Amino acid sequence: MKTWFVAFTSLALTALVYAADVPKLNQETLDDIAKHEKIAAAHTEAAKCLRAGKPDEVCEGALLQACKGVAIGKFCGMKH
Repeated sequence: MKTWFVAFTSLALTALVYAADVPKLNQETLDDIAKHEKIAAAHTEAAKCLRAGKPDEVCEGALLQACKGVAIGKFCGMKH
């Protein structure tokens, strides 16, 4: 029982130290993160589409729709 308690306490303290060290992110950075995550999800879906044997035109069309307003170009590149 003591070993479990010591292990749990050590893990909890490590988590607290890590949480205290996380930098605060401004809204612009948080928005950029959200855009990257949305684009990554769109690319993952495009890969699944291609893996399913669908034509490039279908998968690229879905990719463009998923990236509308967030990314640019035929292949959903990040706007900076």
